[in-house]
Amino acid sequence: MTRSNALYAIAAFALGATTVLVAKTKVTFDPKAYYAGAEPKKASAALLTQAETLAGQDSWERIAVGRVAYMSGDKQKAEAIFESVLSSPKLGKGDLYRIATVYAAAKEWAKAKPMFERALAMDKDDDTGMLKVGCWYNVNGERARAEELFDGAFAHSPEAVWHYILAAGSYAGVDPF
Repeated sequence: MTRSNALYAIAAFALGATTVLVAKTKVTFDPKAYYAGAEPKKASAALLTQAETLAGQDSWERIAVGRVAYMSGDKQKAEAIFESVLSSPKLGKGDLYRIATVYAAAKEWAKAKPMFERALAMDKDDDTGMLKVGCWYNVNGERARAEELFDGAFAHSPEAVWHYILAAGSYAGVDPF
């Protein structure tokens, strides 16, 4: 047997063993069991618990779990999730934007505002971030700061159609998405 054939044989064995191991450890569950026939509040809690398990350490998914918890009244659970994301060495501006958006949508501008500013400081050239944060400023009655951010966003991308749509919405009181 040549050296390359031996390496192929070892690789094939390792791949096969890994496949068997994964197949044996795969968790199976019935998602329907979380909601079928359950009262809405219990269905929501069960689904959210499973979502949190499946999210693992992925910040976007964990923030989404926290969002549902926060908006449905379990602010303590949400804050614990947000705090764990905020203390991560892998914290990115996107994480800050998402958490700040939860606070803004919950009409907690005092919590959202500094987090938005922190995210903006991480990337001075993020025209989409500037525009969306500007929209939140606008719907929260801070038009001067909103227009300052709009100026920066449009300077970077004067033909971005979504910039126009979102900014227009903010003047009509529509929260950005």
